[in-house]
Amino acid sequence: QVQLVESGGGLVQPGGSLRLSCVASGSILSISVMGWYRQAPGQERELVADIFNVGGARYADSVKGRFTISRDTAKRTVWLQMNSLKPEDTADYYCQMVVNGVGYWGQGTQVTVSS
Repeated sequence: QVQLVESGGGLVQPGGSLRLSCVASGSILSISVMGWYRQAPGQERELVADIFNVGGARYADSVKGRFTISRDTAKRTVWLQMNSLKPEDTADYYCQMVVNGVGYWGQGTQVTVSS
């Protein structure tokens, strides 16, 4: 069984920064894709950014230039550095990893951007 645990969410003022972390545990042979999604109230879950074990990352247009995704496969960890946060970034953020060929989700961490 694989578990993903996120941390780092919270309340921040517009223009501020947060760094989200997600660590995987359990019986892990390989992790191909690591990513972050978000879901705002009343909206569908959307991809924020993901990063592949062979290199390369992709970002939602709305976060390009402000967010940076990074990973350490040996540590089974993915991070999302979020800068220049805007109120529209407010959402529950979910970590997702493809472990041993199967997709897993974390429980989510709340990010609120408000003055």
